[in-house]
Amino acid sequence: MPTATARHILVETEHQCEQLKQEILAGKDFAEVAKNHSRCPSGTQGGDLGHFSQGQMVKEFDDVVFSGELNTVHGPVKTQFGYHLIEIGSRND
Repeated sequence: MPTATARHILVETEHQCEQLKQEILAGKDFAEVAKNHSRCPSGTQGGDLGHFSQGQMVKEFDDVVFSGELNTVHGPVKTQFGYHLIEIGSRND
């Protein structure tokens, strides 16, 4: 079963998600942005979701984590919870 590590930022709007992505790409620390803006409880840990298996997250999230480039900020990714920025730390296929 494939596993991965990732961190994410969850916000309500696509516009806010895009703005935060630009801030991160311009040099802001992902973890700090997560702590200040993420609606997910993981925000207090800088958005860190730890290790998880494929199929544990919603499909849209899984699709990015298990196919996207590592150490890159992906998003906005829309799910039933809102809009995510996702950074994949590692993946074992």
